[in-house]
Amino acid sequence: MIKEKFFQNKLALITLLSACGIVAVSMGLRQTFGLFSDFFVKDLQCTVTQFGLAIGIQMLMWGMFAPIFGAMADKIGGNKVTLIAFLFFGLGIFLLYYGPNTGVFFQINLGLLVGIGLGGTAISVQIGEVGKHFPNKTRGLAIGIVVATASIGYFFSPLYTKFALSAYGWEKTLQTFLYFIVFGMIAGIFLLPAKKKNTVSINNQTQEQTIPEALKEAFNHKGFILLTFGFFVCGFNITLVSAHIPGYIQERGFEAWTAFAILSLIGLFNVFGTLTFGYLSGKYSKKILLSILYFSRGVVLILFLVLPTSTYVALGFGILYGYLWLSTIPPTNGIISQVFGTKYLAMLYGIVFFSHQIGSFLGAFLGGYFFDQYGSYDYAWYLSIALSFFATVVHLPIDEKPLPRLATS
Repeated sequence: MIKEKFFQNKLALITLLSACGIVAVSMGLRQTFGLFSDFFVKDLQCTVTQFGLAIGIQMLMWGMFAPIFGAMADKIGGNKVTLIAFLFFGLGIFLLYYGPNTGVFFQINLGLLVGIGLGGTAISVQIGEVGKHFPNKTRGLAIGIVVATASIGYFFSPLYTKFALSAYGWEKTLQTFLYFIVFGMIAGIFLLPAKKKNTVSINNQTQEQTIPEALKEAFNHKGFILLTFGFFVCGFNITLVSAHIPGYIQERGFEAWTAFAILSLIGLFNVFGTLTFGYLSGKYSKKILLSILYFSRGVVLILFLVLPTSTYVALGFGILYGYLWLSTIPPTNGIISQVFGTKYLAMLYGIVFFSHQIGSFLGAFLGGYFFDQYGSYDYAWYLSIALSFFATVVHLPIDEKPLPRLATS
């Protein structure tokens, strides 16, 4: 029995480390695309709107394929799904610098293929698999560790990309991204499924539940719908920043290097934010934590807009917004697993995440659209602030109690 318990803990540790390696690569590379925008506009003759559209399509594909890959992972294992998804990711990067890469091909490469790859490598599948290895009390912290590792990727990727763009140019930089993807594929081999007898789903009714039954149950639960609305806002908030903060920095007259600094600081301080809220998710109401997070985002955005243009304001924004960046993931995922169980955790989180990516699409696209139409990003920021306060309110009515079928037999 002791040996069996040790093996379960060892399996959980291997899966946790694997997930950390995967998301560090996938989320780190995803964070850098905004830094290529000027090169794409200059060398590939695309407009800022077309770049925003490509990122928007990427976000939509990411969201559309997250529940598909999640359902596949729940059935065949997250390791197989991760390898398949990384192949799409790598193909998109390869064609972006080597194959046809203008016009519709630009949208296919950066938008469609990379987006599909993100659907199976960027967070959803990985935290779904990790969540099955940990009980409710420690699940939030385990997921927080995974997301924090993604933040380390966020921190180092912009720094590396800035160096590589200056030293090698954008095409060679994209080539080097393929080496990171190979590392992610190796890590993905070890994203091991939990043994069925050790999964957190504990009664026969849960074990026998089918995918259609799980979907019907979730969409009939008001809390699941409200959580979906809230995560839409999260997507809009963070993608507007990641895709358009370099352009906004130029518009406001900040020094050019502060765009790279902001993206790196977001990655660094997101480590602390996700670990903090992952830990707090095991102790306090997850919906209250989410309301606090979204309210704080709105306040930080207001301060960034109204305070004078200075390096300190830019760096302060990177620190504070970074602390709030992906801190929404542990409590959001925690509510899903707490209410519905873990058997279909990857799929159900993937559905909520699809809403996140619809918000991401609009954040990326509307940021570019408002700039091309009005010569300013301000309207996109105002909308982001309003949505933050909407999300503050929408989480409060969520019922966090586990469903009756999760009661121990």
